[in-house]
Amino acid sequence: MLAECREAPDAVASQLAHNDKEYSEFGALLRNQPPASLLTIARGSSDHAAHFLAYLVMARMGRLVTSLPMSLITLYQSQIRCEGLVSLAFSQSGQSPDLVAPTRFLHEGGAITAAFVNKPDSPLAEAAQWVFPLHAGTEISVAATKSFITQMVAGARVVAAWQDDLALQDSLSTLPGDLSRAANMDWTSAVDILKDVDRLLVIGRGTGMPVALEAALKFKETCGIQAEAFSSAEVKHGPMALIEEGYPLLVFAPRGPAQEGLLALAEEMHLRGANVLLAAPVGTPGANLPMAETASIELDPISLIQSFYPMVEALARTRGRNPDEPRFLAKVTRTH
Repeated sequence: MLAECREAPDAVASQLAHNDKEYSEFGALLRNQPPASLLTIARGSSDHAAHFLAYLVMARMGRLVTSLPMSLITLYQSQIRCEGLVSLAFSQSGQSPDLVAPTRFLHEGGAITAAFVNKPDSPLAEAAQWVFPLHAGTEISVAATKSFITQMVAGARVVAAWQDDLALQDSLSTLPGDLSRAANMDWTSAVDILKDVDRLLVIGRGTGMPVALEAALKFKETCGIQAEAFSSAEVKHGPMALIEEGYPLLVFAPRGPAQEGLLALAEEMHLRGANVLLAAPVGTPGANLPMAETASIELDPISLIQSFYPMVEALARTRGRNPDEPRFLAKVTRTH
């Protein structure tokens, strides 16, 4: 896991060096045939990456994006209308039947279908009309790291191509260097604070929410910590009642419109006695986990998760667990 997460900057560079023509053509298609609706199809870490794409599309373009409950098709045989629909499937392996079946159904029904996969010869890739390889290379660790980061980058590339946004494309081109810096940020203080905890909250909002969800999943699967992710707005609708003296919180506060509220919540929880880990740009008041800024505010969450992965890998080993082989889990999950 540690080796693979540190390979992410090179994997991103590899992805950015490929498939420019395909992304450009896909973006032109979306401009010329504006979708009536969009769906994402994914599970686990891949679903969090899909959520990042969805947020960019909704925030930038005002088009609603829905995460498809796959059972609508695989179990309930719902005859979803496909006219004007764009389907975007995300997967490392491309093997799970409950991703393949909806993609095939939607493709056959006339929807525009795309698959973002690390295995371009996988069943999911074969079911989709458009295929965008992640170029993450071999990923052996059960816990996805570089494939998750390359999925986030692929989502940002779709948005940049769709809007023909040269500024975002330029920002993406510098991302490998940004991620190299992020991978070497010192987050060891988090290991000391979290080594004996059995529960915590991970807080995010906006484009930072997908990495909060991803971090909570990694705490569970690699460290055996009952971690739950909440928006900084949602945490006040009940979960805040859990906060007591010493309760651990990890707050992701990248730059952008959501940061002010995240910092305010972090300070409020600190005053309540919580043990707050605040991941934010260097110089941010209260920040104790440094973030490497990227060339675009919208790409900062990718930098945050790059810094998080080495920390959670070290935390797992400190807790006596093998993060490469979490209990009861396998690299390829075939759900139906």
